[in-house]
Amino acid sequence: MKLVAGLGNPGKEYEGTPHNVGFQAVDILLEQLGLSGFQQKFQSQLLRTSLKGEACIFLKPQTYMNRSGHAVAECANFFKIPVEDIVVISDDLDLPPGKARFRDGGGHGGHNGLRSIIDSLANRQFRRVRIGIGRPSGKRDVVGHVLGRWSKAEEKLALSAIDLVLNELISFLETSKFENTSFTAS
Repeated sequence: MKLVAGLGNPGKEYEGTPHNVGFQAVDILLEQLGLSGFQQKFQSQLLRTSLKGEACIFLKPQTYMNRSGHAVAECANFFKIPVEDIVVISDDLDLPPGKARFRDGGGHGGHNGLRSIIDSLANRQFRRVRIGIGRPSGKRDVVGHVLGRWSKAEEKLALSAIDLVLNELISFLETSKFENTSFTAS
């Protein structure tokens, strides 16, 4: 069984913000797969399905970013999902919009959602898909940037990056192959 958790904050006011790119990636992936019908479970929106015979769970924690680990760990523990079969999709300030990176394990890099998951799982070996949102420009602070609105150009680049990673993500779900790699949208 595989678990894909997209990180974000619940609520209309956070929809379409850079910090919710993990939720957005899960939504686009499910749309591509022709799946819908989230249920509320494990403090999350959850969709359970099968891809080529492999059981998969898609999760959007509704605990707010800083407590994402509670929901991810609750689901992983209930279904006894090994940490290497967990993929977390999150935003990344250190990658520019249009860039995405797959990675096995690692630290949290200052991302509070990843920190929460590492703490809750007591393990940092889960897989990550990091989607670039870039650092704020000018005098804008980080919080204002991640919870603000994309520019049209940034949003287009982010959506292109999401499109690039979806095929790799589907391949992982179907075959368990996961390679540390980067993608850049044009």
